[in-house]
Amino acid sequence: MTIEELETRGLRSELEYSATRSSGAGGQNVNKVNTRVELRFDVAASTILNDEEKGMVLTTLASRINMEGELVMSSQTERTQMGNKEKVTLRFIEQIAKALTPRKRRKATRPTLASKKKRVDDKKKLAEKKGRRKDDFH
Repeated sequence: MTIEELETRGLRSELEYSATRSSGAGGQNVNKVNTRVELRFDVAASTILNDEEKGMVLTTLASRINMEGELVMSSQTERTQMGNKEKVTLRFIEQIAKALTPRKRRKATRPTLASKKKRVDDKKKLAEKKGRRKDDFH
């Protein structure tokens, strides 16, 4: 699924945002302003995603989903709350699009005749090399 398709569905309407103080260096600004933005998306309660899509999101992004079934992401790299909000929203939509894109199945292939021959030749060379190391005086 593409990012544009998700945008047209109106996925942004189901997002909840909260702002907190950022951690780390930043001088006086970091101590005064709530610029860190946390995004929460309740996967189970979503009306935009169907059951199959919810299952795909829950399995693919399981490490980011908390005990309440919410997908939680945050951003604190920008100096403004709006910058962090845009950044975390874009990252969220990219992650959802990636989770909803079906993975291609691997086609089973056979080794070529040349690769089989090379493998056997390499084994013979290695055996020969090790054979030369042996002591023949016993």
